[in-house]
Amino acid sequence: MLNSLEDAVVVITGASSGVGQATAEAFARRRSKLVLAARDAAALHEVARTCRELGAEVLVAPTDVTDADAVKDLARKAMSFGKIDVWFSNVGVGAVGRFEETPIEAHEQVIRTNLIGHLNDAHAAVPIFRKQGHGIFINMISLGGFASAPFAAAYSASKFGLRGFSEALRAELADERDIHICDVYPTFMDTPGVGHGANYTGRRLSVPRPVYNARRAARAIVRLAERPRNSLTVGLVADLTRFAHFVAPNMTPRLMAKLTARYLSRAPRVARSHGNLFRAPAEPGGIDGGLRSSGRIPVATTAAVCVLGIAVAALVLGKPRAPVGRGRSGVARLFRRA
Repeated sequence: MLNSLEDAVVVITGASSGVGQATAEAFARRRSKLVLAARDAAALHEVARTCRELGAEVLVAPTDVTDADAVKDLARKAMSFGKIDVWFSNVGVGAVGRFEETPIEAHEQVIRTNLIGHLNDAHAAVPIFRKQGHGIFINMISLGGFASAPFAAAYSASKFGLRGFSEALRAELADERDIHICDVYPTFMDTPGVGHGANYTGRRLSVPRPVYNARRAARAIVRLAERPRNSLTVGLVADLTRFAHFVAPNMTPRLMAKLTARYLSRAPRVARSHGNLFRAPAEPGGIDGGLRSSGRIPVATTAAVCVLGIAVAALVLGKPRAPVGRGRSGVARLFRRA
């Protein structure tokens, strides 16, 4: 646990927009020393300018996290501050489309970025943490780490894999009292990510409401740096989705697949695109994606998923069960929410 975030050295990958940018600004307000990394150098410098105006000392380090050597170099640059207190591994991309209609190289790039990229981050950070005797590594996973996302198979694979990686690494480091591996599972956030992602559906993409301000996730991440714990969900929908998947792991993704297919059949047509999979996005970044005001998918859709999940949970949990041991139930342990 950090005594203070003032002068704490914080590395943020995926810092050029969305939750990464919001988190950089949140740490800047606490006078942390920031090392900002992403592929888009121009966007990084804009984020750095804002963070300096907020009072932070900032180092900009354009980095592609799929390149292990580049990430090692990022760590060396960060150590110019003399230490690394927090490493927020936030990079992530998506590719939406039917599995067989999505190019295999797109699937590979999603895995390479969302899973191997985070492994590269940790592989650079953990030796430094061990040497200095402390450090907090925070993985941005999303609710996709518990509930699969139909029409985004590689994304689901990467997030399930990342969750497993975090759990394994946390167990390896269990005897290191002051080294923490933390996971963040936010619900849908209003960021440019949906617009920047690869789209092989030929239809305009959106996300179901409610959509949360990315600054809410950023505040949760700062709190996690102050008081580390294994996992943290952000947003009620993340809790409900996680719960529904816990009690009905087969029904929940099937329902999501039907709802997604129905939406895609009605959404306006757009050109298919690789988006930001293979290069930094050409479109402007920023924190907000304009999703909170678009409302293309009604609240009722999200509500239906949640209500169904709770109904199924009531049926399942209402059945007689053999005792499974003392202490807090598995369901109770699910919920550690921001």
